[in-house]
Amino acid sequence: MKTHSLSIIACLLVLAACGKDDAPQSHAEEHAAEPARTGDGHIELSTEQIAAAGIEIVHAGAANIRETLPLYGVITPNAERMREVIARYPGVIRDVTKQVGDTVRQGERLATVESDESLETYSVVAPIAGVVTARNANPGEQTADKVLFTVADLSSVWVELSLFPRDLAKVRVGQQVRVANADAGIAAAGKITYVAPVGTAASQTLAARVLLENAERRWAPGLYVTAEVVLSEVRVNVAVRNAAIQTLDGRTVVFVRTDDGFQARPIRVGRMDSEQSEVVEGLSADDAYVAGNSFILKAELGKGEAEHGHD
Repeated sequence: MKTHSLSIIACLLVLAACGKDDAPQSHAEEHAAEPARTGDGHIELSTEQIAAAGIEIVHAGAANIRETLPLYGVITPNAERMREVIARYPGVIRDVTKQVGDTVRQGERLATVESDESLETYSVVAPIAGVVTARNANPGEQTADKVLFTVADLSSVWVELSLFPRDLAKVRVGQQVRVANADAGIAAAGKITYVAPVGTAASQTLAARVLLENAERRWAPGLYVTAEVVLSEVRVNVAVRNAAIQTLDGRTVVFVRTDDGFQARPIRVGRMDSEQSEVVEGLSADDAYVAGNSFILKAELGKGEAEHGHD
């Protein structure tokens, strides 16, 4: 006896329809929403079904495959854009107008001090525009010669990477680096600007530094990050995104869009990196393939084969 059940794509369409008018679909409508599977292994989907499943279709083409070195690091303020603020003359702090985390303009008042010598008050101001990252000033305290505030311009930040001695020969100033924080869902590209000549005894690592632009303040100091240093780069004629690649009956496949629908096409993969893989056989440049949510088509194909086995 043949059983009937809604496919993943059909379920998505049912949910989308119910969300629009809160009216459940009829039994006939449910089956109309299901993908059509042809005898030659193609899956036919309407434009609506493709959109409901979130299937992303792109064209295969030339790409750069990179050999990379994975490293770990932490975001720190750009020390070249930090200023420590001290009082011009010793005295008593009369008031403080800024706290840690406050954004300040260059020349904006941070505190007021009464000079011990003249008994006149003067303003302690921000030497640069930025963010107050440290404060060591409270009303009634003596300024002495201590640092009252630290102001950092966070429009650029440093990424301090930990480099093991075995990898030292691979890393040099000027190399491209891709930095990411998975928890925050952010990534950016930068360059190695400095490699420390000496290591740290406690960790047995050396520091490699990356400069990142941070105008939107997405990279907060203290965030841990992963990084990939680009060691070499080669141009290949045909490449696909790694997310597109599926395994089906022991074969490596991508789902290609044809005039008859989507077809699982076996491919042979060559060089690859963390984002893309070279296709040396089975796919041509400009072939349209499923780059996002291809697992849905794999599930649909498997469902069709299971139903066929119950006929």
